[in-house]
Formats: sequence, structure tokens, C-alpha cells
Amino acid sequence: MPDGLLVADAGARVVVFNRAAARLTGVAPETALGRDFRDVLPLHDAEGRDWWKCLDPYAGLATRTRHPERPLFLTGGTELLVTASYRRAPDGSVERFTISLRDAVRRARQERDRADLVSTVAHELRSPLTSVKGFTATLLAKWHRFNDDQKRVMLETVNADADRVTRLITELLDVSRIEAGRLEMRRQVVDLAEEARKAIAGRVAAGDPEGRFHLVADDGLPEMWLDPDKVDQILGNLLENAVRHGAGTVTIVIERVSAAGGHGAAVSVRDEGEGIPPEAAQRVFRQFWRGPGGNRRGGTGLGLFIVKGLVEAHGGTIAVRRAPGGGAEFRFTVPAGAPDYA
Repeated sequence: MPDGLLVADAGARVVVFNRAAARLTGVAPETALGRDFRDVLPLHDAEGRDWWKCLDPYAGLATRTRHPERPLFLTGGTELLVTASYRRAPDGSVERFTISLRDAVRRARQERDRADLVSTVAHELRSPLTSVKGFTATLLAKWHRFNDDQKRVMLETVNADADRVTRLITELLDVSRIEAGRLEMRRQVVDLAEEARKAIAGRVAAGDPEGRFHLVADDGLPEMWLDPDKVDQILGNLLENAVRHGAGTVTIVIERVSAAGGHGAAVSVRDEGEGIPPEAAQRVFRQFWRGPGGNRRGGTGLGLFIVKGLVEAHGGTIAVRRAPGGGAEFRFTVPAGAPDYA
């Protein structure tokens, strides 16, 4: 069990003390067994009160069946998340008192990640919403003072900022679904080379020079059953990352691969920039990663985290390494073949 477990009998003596409980408390199982559980596990609340004296499990209310999770502290200051439950005899007396322990450090880290996410969202939303509000208020108040060209510029800015807000909300929903394992896949036959051409066309339409992109695709790729919307999102995020953080020509290479599990395709997106230091390669797919030196240069730092989640949802893998031209190369592989339900 990943959780620590302590079980006390009708006499409050420890009869079960697992390895996870020993790891969390620093008490050896052979030392704990047979002793009063209150001596083995002295817990205090945030005000320093002895929790077992406050709770009085064996002489307290006979109607209690469990205690919800709450943070408590060992004598040395170690914080644990503690839950407890009772098994009672017909007369209401306690036959077994079970205590479950979890490390509070991981929970605290998750809460910090959520706080970072809220902070990032607030920061990223503030700028476009301020722009949208400012331009729309100005147009409503002084519509007749502007000529058509001025109105067009303002409306184009509002439209671009609205797209930015929509993209951010989409990223947040994707992060939520990835973390909860609730991504829905709508697979169909996908031409990876054509999807790559569409992604390049989208970057060119957004203002990037067409000559900056180069596509190399093998002939005779296997039949790929993928979710086209998510493939577009993967390629779009990788291209945006290469354009924003890389330099020179961005090359997309699509090739057939074979493995013990069957055939598939590999897609590499390469740039000619400074690349990613080897020590950072393990962190690039984490939330809020923005490159060496904390370089923000726009964006939320969620793109590569989402890419990894979408690739793995297809049953594939993704990694980053040094490109032949010296920059970064993001390479992902996806298996071929129709899904079981097709």
C-alpha cells in the first residue's frame, strides 16, 4: 500500500503497522507492534494539542464510524494527512481502530502547483482582457471620431486578443483532462504529411515567412488512426515552440518506424537555435517550463506539457534531443493500425 496503515485492537494495541507507516513516522514495525497506538503515533494539531486526548477514540461517542482527512503533526514536526475509521462490536465498543497516513509534502506541492496555475492564468488573462475592454469602450464612446482604417485596426486587435483568451482557456481544459485521465479520442485515418502542411500553412497565415519551414516526409507511411484535432494541436504547439524559442529553419521530418510492438510513424520538429541543455531535457514537459534562464517570451508554459499528454493518449512517446543542425529536436512516435473498435 502507498499509504501508511496502523490498526489497533480492542485494547488499543498495535496489531498492524505497515512499511509505509514506518517510512512516514520513522518507527520500526517491530517496535510498534504490541504497543499502545498513542505512544507509537503521538499526533498533535496545529495548536499543539494532543489529538488523541481530544478525540478519545475508545471512550468517545459510540456513533462515530470515521474521521475525515486532516493535517496533524508528529512530535518532531513532520506533517501527515490522517484519516481514521472504526469497526465496532454490537454494543458499540471499538474492536478495531484503523489509521491511514499520507505524506503532506506531495499534497503541499500539488497545492503550490495549483496556486502557480491560478497566478499564471490571472496574469495571462489580464493583458488581453484589458485590451479588449479598452478598445471596445473606446469604440462605443467615440465611434464617429474614428475613420474606417482606425476602426479596423481596433477590431482586429480585439479579435486577436479574444483568440488568445480562447486559446488559454482551451489549454487549461486540456491540462485538466490530461491530469484527470479524461481525454476523449476520436480516431480516424490521418495523413500526417497533410496535417504537417496544414500546420505550416497556419504559421504562414499568422505572419511567419514561408521559407522558414521545410517538410520531409517518407512515402508509404502505414495507415495511421489518430485524432486529427489533437494531431493538429501537437504539431501546432511544437511549431510554435520552435519558432518562439528556436532560430533558423524549422524542419519537420515524418518517417516510418518499426518496433517489436509493430509499425508506426515518427515526427521530428527541429530548429537551428541554441538547443536545450541536457540537464533541462527532463523538465521540458513539465507545467510552466519556459526554457533556460526563465525566459518567458509569452505563453503560459503549458504547451509542451499538453503535447506530451496528447501523444501519450495516442499510445505514443515523445522526447527531446539535440538536432543535427545544433538546435532542439522534439521527436514523437505514434503506433499504426486501427483501434479495436474500428
